[in-house]
Amino acid sequence: MAGEKILIIEDNDKQRLLYREELEALGYSVIEAANAVEGLRMVEEEQPNLVILDICMPGIDGLEALTRIHNINPTLPVVINTAYSSYQDQFISWLADAYVVKSSNVDELLETVQKVLRERSGE
Repeated sequence: MAGEKILIIEDNDKQRLLYREELEALGYSVIEAANAVEGLRMVEEEQPNLVILDICMPGIDGLEALTRIHNINPTLPVVINTAYSSYQDQFISWLADAYVVKSSNVDELLETVQKVLRERSGE
Protein backbone atom coordinates (compact mmCIF):
# COMPACT_ATOMS: atom_id res chain seq x y z
CA MET A 1 0.00 0.00 0.00
CA ALA A 2 3.02 2.26 0.22
CA GLY A 3 2.97 5.00 -2.38
CA GLU A 4 -0.76 5.63 -2.01
CA LYS A 5 -1.67 9.32 -1.77
CA ILE A 6 -3.32 10.36 1.49
CA LEU A 7 -5.00 13.72 2.06
CA ILE A 8 -5.05 15.01 5.63
CA ILE A 9 -7.75 17.61 6.32
CA GLU A 10 -6.90 18.94 9.77
CA ASP A 11 -6.90 22.50 11.10
CA ASN A 12 -4.28 21.84 13.81
CA ASP A 13 -0.84 22.43 12.26
CA LYS A 14 1.04 20.27 14.77
CA GLN A 15 -1.28 17.31 14.36
CA ARG A 16 -1.14 17.61 10.57
CA LEU A 17 2.68 17.59 10.71
CA LEU A 18 2.73 14.58 13.06
CA TYR A 19 0.37 12.59 10.83
CA ARG A 20 2.35 13.55 7.74
CA GLU A 21 5.66 12.42 9.26
CA GLU A 22 4.22 9.13 10.50
CA LEU A 23 2.48 8.34 7.19
CA GLU A 24 5.51 9.28 5.10
CA ALA A 25 7.65 7.00 7.30
CA LEU A 26 5.34 4.17 6.18
CA GLY A 27 5.92 5.09 2.53
CA TYR A 28 2.73 7.02 1.80
CA SER A 29 2.61 10.19 -0.27
CA VAL A 30 0.90 12.85 1.85
CA ILE A 31 -0.89 16.06 0.92
CA GLU A 32 -2.43 18.42 3.45
CA ALA A 33 -5.28 20.87 3.84
CA ALA A 34 -5.74 23.20 6.81
CA ASN A 35 -9.51 23.48 6.31
CA ALA A 36 -12.41 21.78 4.57
CA VAL A 37 -12.63 24.24 1.66
CA GLU A 38 -9.00 23.62 0.75
CA GLY A 39 -9.48 19.88 1.34
CA LEU A 40 -12.48 19.66 -0.98
CA ARG A 41 -10.51 21.39 -3.72
CA MET A 42 -7.67 18.90 -3.22
CA VAL A 43 -10.07 15.94 -3.38
CA GLU A 44 -11.01 17.08 -6.89
CA GLU A 45 -7.56 18.17 -8.09
CA GLU A 46 -5.22 15.69 -6.42
CA GLN A 47 -7.44 12.57 -6.45
CA PRO A 48 -6.08 11.03 -3.23
CA ASN A 49 -6.50 7.35 -2.40
CA LEU A 50 -7.76 8.10 1.13
CA VAL A 51 -8.77 11.10 3.23
CA ILE A 52 -8.13 11.58 6.94
CA LEU A 53 -10.76 14.08 8.08
CA ASP A 54 -11.11 16.08 11.29
CA ILE A 55 -14.64 17.07 12.30
CA CYS A 56 -14.30 20.21 14.42
CA MET A 57 -12.89 22.83 12.09
CA PRO A 58 -13.79 26.48 11.49
CA GLY A 59 -16.05 27.21 8.55
CA ILE A 60 -17.24 23.98 6.96
CA ASP A 61 -17.07 21.24 9.57
CA GLY A 62 -15.93 17.72 8.87
CA LEU A 63 -19.40 16.21 8.65
CA GLU A 64 -20.43 18.67 5.95
CA ALA A 65 -17.10 18.06 4.22
CA LEU A 66 -17.73 14.30 4.42
CA THR A 67 -21.04 14.75 2.59
CA ARG A 68 -19.37 16.86 -0.09
CA ILE A 69 -16.47 14.42 -0.48
CA HIS A 70 -18.99 11.62 -0.92
CA ASN A 71 -20.77 13.68 -3.60
CA ILE A 72 -17.48 14.29 -5.44
CA ASN A 73 -16.27 10.69 -5.22
CA PRO A 74 -18.52 8.16 -3.45
CA THR A 75 -15.82 5.46 -3.56
CA LEU A 76 -13.07 7.54 -1.92
CA PRO A 77 -12.33 6.07 1.52
CA VAL A 78 -12.54 8.54 4.42
CA VAL A 79 -11.25 8.00 7.94
CA ILE A 80 -12.78 10.40 10.44
CA ASN A 81 -10.17 11.39 13.02
CA THR A 82 -11.62 13.50 15.81
CA ALA A 83 -11.24 14.16 19.52
CA TYR A 84 -14.97 13.59 20.04
CA SER A 85 -16.47 10.11 20.12
CA SER A 86 -19.99 11.59 20.24
CA TYR A 87 -20.05 12.28 16.49
CA GLN A 88 -19.83 8.55 15.78
CA ASP A 89 -23.55 8.22 16.46
CA GLN A 90 -24.54 10.85 13.92
CA PHE A 91 -25.98 9.32 10.78
CA ILE A 92 -23.78 11.29 8.39
CA SER A 93 -20.60 9.88 10.00
CA TRP A 94 -21.67 6.45 8.72
CA LEU A 95 -20.51 7.56 5.25
CA ALA A 96 -16.95 7.27 6.55
CA ASP A 97 -15.05 4.00 6.24
CA ALA A 98 -13.68 4.30 9.77
CA TYR A 99 -13.88 6.50 12.85
CA VAL A 100 -10.84 7.04 15.07
CA VAL A 101 -10.81 9.05 18.29
CA LYS A 102 -7.64 11.15 18.50
CA SER A 103 -5.05 10.29 21.12
CA SER A 104 -1.40 11.03 21.76
CA ASN A 105 -0.61 7.63 20.23
CA VAL A 106 -1.16 7.64 16.46
CA ASP A 107 -0.87 3.86 16.09
CA GLU A 108 -4.63 3.33 15.88
CA LEU A 109 -4.92 5.93 13.11
CA LEU A 110 -2.03 4.41 11.15
CA GLU A 111 -3.39 0.89 11.53
CA THR A 112 -6.85 2.06 10.46
CA VAL A 113 -5.47 3.76 7.34
CA GLN A 114 -3.59 0.61 6.37
CA LYS A 115 -6.64 -1.59 7.03
CA VAL A 116 -9.00 0.61 4.97
CA LEU A 117 -6.57 0.75 2.05
CA ARG A 118 -6.07 -3.03 2.18
CA GLU A 119 -9.83 -3.60 2.20
CA ARG A 120 -10.30 -1.23 -0.74
CA SER A 121 -7.65 -2.99 -2.78
CA GLY A 122 -9.19 -6.39 -2.06
CA GLU A 123 -6.20 -7.76 -0.14
